[in-house]
Amino acid sequence: MRQVRTLDRVVIRFAGDSGDGMQLTGDRFTAESASFGNDISTLPNFPAEIRAPQGTLPGVSSFQLHFANFDIVTPGDRPDVLVAMNPAALKANVADLARGGLIVVDTADFTRRNLARVNYESNPLEDGSLEDYQVVALDLTGLTMGAVAEFGLGRRDSSRAKNMFALGLLSWLYSRPEEGTLRFLSQKFADKPAIRDANMAAFKAGVAYGETTETFAVRYEVAPAPMPKGEYRQISGNLATAYGLMVGAEKAGLTLFLGTYPITPASDILHELSRRKAHGVLTFQAEDEISAVGAALGASFAGALGVTSTSGPGMALKAETIGLGVMTELPLVVVDVQRAGPSTGMPTKTEQADLLQVMYGRNGESPVAVLAAQSPSDCFDTAVEAVRIAVTYRTPVVMLSDGYLGNGAEPWRIPDLASIPEIDPGFATEPNSTDHNGDPIFLPYLRDPETGARPWAIPGTKGLEHRIGGIEKSAGTGNVSYVPGNHEAMVKARQAKIDNIPVADVVVDDPSGEAKLLVVGWGSSYGPITAAVRRVRAAGRKVAQVHVRSINPLPANLGEVLRGYDKVLVPEMNLGQFTMILRARYLVDAECWSRVRGLPISLSELADDLVTRIDRLEGDASSDTADNLDTPDQEDAQ
Repeated sequence: MRQVRTLDRVVIRFAGDSGDGMQLTGDRFTAESASFGNDISTLPNFPAEIRAPQGTLPGVSSFQLHFANFDIVTPGDRPDVLVAMNPAALKANVADLARGGLIVVDTADFTRRNLARVNYESNPLEDGSLEDYQVVALDLTGLTMGAVAEFGLGRRDSSRAKNMFALGLLSWLYSRPEEGTLRFLSQKFADKPAIRDANMAAFKAGVAYGETTETFAVRYEVAPAPMPKGEYRQISGNLATAYGLMVGAEKAGLTLFLGTYPITPASDILHELSRRKAHGVLTFQAEDEISAVGAALGASFAGALGVTSTSGPGMALKAETIGLGVMTELPLVVVDVQRAGPSTGMPTKTEQADLLQVMYGRNGESPVAVLAAQSPSDCFDTAVEAVRIAVTYRTPVVMLSDGYLGNGAEPWRIPDLASIPEIDPGFATEPNSTDHNGDPIFLPYLRDPETGARPWAIPGTKGLEHRIGGIEKSAGTGNVSYVPGNHEAMVKARQAKIDNIPVADVVVDDPSGEAKLLVVGWGSSYGPITAAVRRVRAAGRKVAQVHVRSINPLPANLGEVLRGYDKVLVPEMNLGQFTMILRARYLVDAECWSRVRGLPISLSELADDLVTRIDRLEGDASSDTADNLDTPDQEDAQ
């Protein structure tokens, strides 16, 4: 009888050509793991080139999944299992595999020509270079073609089902449910019966191969993770953002208008919202980024919720119109799903390098609120909050996500929508002042004493005719004014409005209360920092952690917190942008821990460095090595 071994966690990476269906394969394995009850975290990795040559390193596409029986916060650093569909996929990914890890490799493309294409001088499956790993070399392509031969497909279509054979084999190996994938294939290819039946047959053949052959002596199980009661679904950051925008608009009683231009990795927000016409969502795919944000701001002027989505290059193009939104003081939500730069950079890779651009990259003194989501599911809450601030304070709000969050997925506890507070747009309905004759008039820049926001009047409302445009306003009337004192007053009023937005205090995670080192995170650094901190504490060290969600304005207690520790470290996927802000604002000796690789921060690297720093601060010359810290069952564990 085959042995079944229980594991706490597994990290699997599927890798192949961009046409090999690795994203679909990984997504299906993820969906079944989520439905089984595991906690999950994913990292899709796409080629940066649209049509990279097949079999080459630039054309490799991969999907990494971390699933566990406990709370996890990252997709993992090193995969335990690598499924490689060709030599390029093997070469591009094998260095990341944990020592002793499992490699399942399709041997069909390991020809002399394909090996030479990726600079293999000899066949790695034969030359002993993979002796540190468990290698299962199978002709997945040949096995698949044999399994689907009865459906009369050509060689090309038959071989394309090899990803389903691999999925079936790995589903069997890790005791994943099968029904959901079969149902998915039945629905996805319902209008192509031969393709549908071939993919289902390939998947079943993969399961049967694992069950009936002696290739694997051990089968594995990962139990469900304990989670608070509720209804859950798998969600990506971009999808969560789209849902958050919809809920925010609904809570404000406003029509959601998305004016946008397709750009990686933000386009999924447009794709999702364009499907929601039945929910009153309006989407406009403009001819360029400038037109997109102009349309969104125009929608807000007309009384809708104007939203635009983009990434770094688009933010640069939208800057002037965002400045117009600052001056006209209209609600506008700008979603920036950051990617590697500069310019077009690496459009499918992740980075946190737009922070200074969204904070300061506009003409003149033009402050906006800036929020940063910390996880894929947190994109929902951050989007709702962005809508709330934009509508309440009549200001553009930038919501920062990034490619890691936007494309990654995790379980999301579906909220009780009734528990989300309503958002009052507070439209002006009548005059708010009188002229020198005592007649009622409407002053578009007469501010609310509590929020500092000006009244929002829908064009065409009788008696509320007013001026609004692109040149500096006179405080109160909105008439054009070049008076120096008026300009300074308006600049200060707009700044004060942002400064006075209520922001929750940061919560310090310092169980011992004796830590000397404080690790500060923002945005998607939350997951790697949290995992690294957990690992360091498990190794007996004391370390504190805070995470900042509101970048502008910053939490009121942040300065006091920073000054309470001997050392402040700020891990960022940039060269120190948030570190610069903290140093300038609070005059603390914050140090950046920088990684700009187009990949999420490595929790293992960070954990090792934290141990070294803590021991130095505490005067302990001895420190654990990376091998001591890198205990798989401790990764991400509380």
